[in-house]
Amino acid sequence: MSIKEECVLLILSSPSGAGKTSLSKKIKEEIKNFEISISHTTRKPRNDEVNGKDYHFISKEEFLKKINNNEFYEYAKIYDNYYGTSKKAVNDLLEKNKNIIFDIDWQGTQQLVKFSNLKFLKVFLLPPNKNELEKRLINRNKDSDKSLSKRLKAYEEDKLHWKEYDMVLVNKDLEICYSQLKKIIKNYSNKFQLPSFS
Repeated sequence: MSIKEECVLLILSSPSGAGKTSLSKKIKEEIKNFEISISHTTRKPRNDEVNGKDYHFISKEEFLKKINNNEFYEYAKIYDNYYGTSKKAVNDLLEKNKNIIFDIDWQGTQQLVKFSNLKFLKVFLLPPNKNELEKRLINRNKDSDKSLSKRLKAYEEDKLHWKEYDMVLVNKDLEICYSQLKKIIKNYSNKFQLPSFS
């Protein structure tokens, strides 16, 4: 595979509910030549989710088969479900000279950065505090009480991994955070003289 040097490979990680998916979508919509790496998952789709757009929804058996076939750059078990980044999908985007956003957690990041032929910009998002995170999770109304409890419990461990990233942003206001993230991407692009950012 021929990897284009000018590709921006942006990893966005955060505790659940801190805003990485919303920011990923804004980047794709508003910044030229960015595509989101669509993960495979064994989780059931939520009512507003579309297969192939939000995730590739597959069975646990299919997922385990892909693991055995070494088809993932990274995968992790999160909240009783598997999530993984397809090598083929990422390689196809790189061949098309696309900038890629990886909406993944710290477990996935630790695996992804082991591929030394890929150069990543790693950004970690945090909510202003745990109370605000709980409020956001409740307001989005997508989790059962059991799932909500798991996500809040995981927050305590998730937030400890910010030191593994190049930059940390506190998402108090989505628009302000997005503006800060755009500056980070642009500075990164300029640093490496990457022509594909605009």
